[in-house]
Amino acid sequence: MLFNSLEFLLFFLIVYPLYLLLKHQWQNRLLVIASCIFYAAWNWKFLGIMFISISTDYFCAKNIYASKDTKRKKLFLLLSIFVNLSILGLFKYFNFFAANITGLLQLFHINSPVTEHTLKIILPIGISFYTFEAISYTVDVYRQQVEPAKKYWDYVLFVIYFPHLIAGPIMRAKTFLPQITAPRKVSLEQFYEGCYLFFWGLFEKMYVADNLAKIVNPIFASQGAYEGASVLLAIYAFAFQIFCDFDGYSNMARGLGKMMGFEITINFKLPYFATNPREFWQRWHISLSTWLRDYLYIPLGGNRMGQARMYGAIFITMFLGGLWHGAAWNFILWGIYQAVLLMIYRLFNIDSQTEGYDIKRIFQTILFFHLTVLGWLLFRAQSIHQITQMLHALFFNFNYYDQNILLWLQFCAFTIPLLLIQCWQFKANDLMVLYKQHWLLKAALYAFLTYLLVGWGVLKSEEFIYFQF
Repeated sequence: MLFNSLEFLLFFLIVYPLYLLLKHQWQNRLLVIASCIFYAAWNWKFLGIMFISISTDYFCAKNIYASKDTKRKKLFLLLSIFVNLSILGLFKYFNFFAANITGLLQLFHINSPVTEHTLKIILPIGISFYTFEAISYTVDVYRQQVEPAKKYWDYVLFVIYFPHLIAGPIMRAKTFLPQITAPRKVSLEQFYEGCYLFFWGLFEKMYVADNLAKIVNPIFASQGAYEGASVLLAIYAFAFQIFCDFDGYSNMARGLGKMMGFEITINFKLPYFATNPREFWQRWHISLSTWLRDYLYIPLGGNRMGQARMYGAIFITMFLGGLWHGAAWNFILWGIYQAVLLMIYRLFNIDSQTEGYDIKRIFQTILFFHLTVLGWLLFRAQSIHQITQMLHALFFNFNYYDQNILLWLQFCAFTIPLLLIQCWQFKANDLMVLYKQHWLLKAALYAFLTYLLVGWGVLKSEEFIYFQF
């Protein structure tokens, strides 16, 4: 059930009025039932797997909090982490590692028994997101940063709440559980803000991302004989496609949350305005980058134990961050590439301007945007062979053909409205700047965006890119 579908509209039109009529505890129960229905619309069988994780974490967190023995606390923490990572590893990574181990052994002419046990399984949707939420919950209870949920169904709702269930943001218990346990009253202002965020997310997804997919997919689906201008167009288009696809989902999730009295964390803050890799990760997929920082980078030593330890922590964190995105070598290479950018930035202590809007900032932004775009080639490519072919075309075979002019014009048509609004947001330092304008200006802008969305958007429901992660 996609946010950009008629099925979801019908679902929400049934759930939302009931939600507003009910009292707090019944609201929570309704949301648990609705979230189960929402998830079961993809595959009801995977609900059982999710509840194994939920029940394990609830039980372990209770015992961690109640126990006074450090070893006992650590035992329940490790049990929670083991169960969550085992489920994730089985469904997402078993076949990847089995295939690579088999290939390695075959180099030495050794037959591998692992091949016989390759699993024919489907990746449960949203598993990477709710697994990280679950791990952060038990770790935070262990660190005494949050108390465990007193009621089982409150914790269930923390994990399974449908707006953020499939593709985040990755919520933390200390910010979201109190919103679940406390009574909520939806103000008219929250409702209006929620409607705006949902509409803006729909525009990003259906007008920008889904239209750009028509440019990106054919180029990456082609086999060889690439020419540089087409590769450049494809990775430019993919940069905005993946941003608008994911930011669109995050904005719709935040909008739905606001309509129900919840505040869901901001996941993107104009990432392509970053001037360096550190700033980029403070703006891109913020809930993931802060998770990696708090639960990997800092425990590995962070920047507190010398430069060598710091660079090692950066490499491991970004390597695993790349692997989190998918069981494929291109994601691992993308993670390593991001690690190298961060290490170079730290090594040379590169001065980058992070405030203001002058020529220096513009130059630094454009330069780092192209470094980011180069990384998206690694992320989107379907194989190592395709990466090498496209890079060769980009740097050594930059031919341009007239038939590409139409594609470049389409690219501009789908990205310029977005960029104009983003420049406005950046200059005002406010993601809600359009919403806060005089009602006449808002009406005109809403009408124009609606015209683009309805007249030129992809009205067919297309899946979000991050559903595969």
